[in-house]
Amino acid sequence: MATASPDRIPLAVALRLTSVLLFAGMNTLIKLSEAAGASLGEILFFRQAGAAALMVVVISSGPGMRSVATRRMPAHILRAVIGLSAMALTFTTILALPLAESTTIGFTMPIFATILGAIVLREPTGWHRWGAVLMGFAGVLIVAQPGTGHFPLIGAITGLSAAFLTASVSILLRKLSRSESTTTTVFWFSTLSLIPLGIVYAIVAQMHAPLVWLLLAGVGLLGGAAQLAMTGALRFGPVSVVVPMDYSSLLWATMFGWLVFGVLPDAWTWVGAPVIIASGLYIVWREHVRRRVETAQAVVEG
Repeated sequence: MATASPDRIPLAVALRLTSVLLFAGMNTLIKLSEAAGASLGEILFFRQAGAAALMVVVISSGPGMRSVATRRMPAHILRAVIGLSAMALTFTTILALPLAESTTIGFTMPIFATILGAIVLREPTGWHRWGAVLMGFAGVLIVAQPGTGHFPLIGAITGLSAAFLTASVSILLRKLSRSESTTTTVFWFSTLSLIPLGIVYAIVAQMHAPLVWLLLAGVGLLGGAAQLAMTGALRFGPVSVVVPMDYSSLLWATMFGWLVFGVLPDAWTWVGAPVIIASGLYIVWREHVRRRVETAQAVVEG
């Protein structure tokens, strides 16, 4: 992917912030849908169906369906399996925890990405980033307060598992991006996910009141639009610039949790969240520094 020009960075930041807001809205609708009687299987199906529909519209009205042809279908299938598992765990966490707490646990993704990058991709990882990893996990312990019983254990387990699988997806996407466009990757993830989710939906589908159908449709539309905005941000700006925008999701999660559900984060979340966020930001910054050094060395050697 070419480096985005400076005049497009504001657009990249705006798109990423938009995606964060849309995802926060989607998470709110997920909790409302479940409270109104929708099952996790139904919510997952509508989430991916909405994303797939939007992708088909965008591709058909733009580059055309031929643009998503691929020779790496096994890799896309693996990405769909891992990504769908991560999504199921993420939604389970959203349903088990208040919005702010589930969002905070999700911030551990860069921590797991650092660990997997060092193990799987053999990326050089110095003591700076390992220190940030330890600091991030310390933040998780502050938020979860294990042994006190104030934080549901299932939420902590599913949240950390979702972050680990999401980090695994990021490692896989680094390999896929060498030959596949972002549009191709998103399209195949959305459409391939509908195969197992269609089977699940056929089993768990039930009749609902009109409001529930509207909520489920909203989950799909907001999720699909958020996914497009998120990937568009990476098209117009570097990762080191756009990814830190994700931490603004805690603000939206706190606001929606208060306005819609009347719940505010507890004191330990306010203490631990900044620790986790600082850890993630430092990891992103160190990655930016490492790539800048590698680029400079390549120019000198060239």
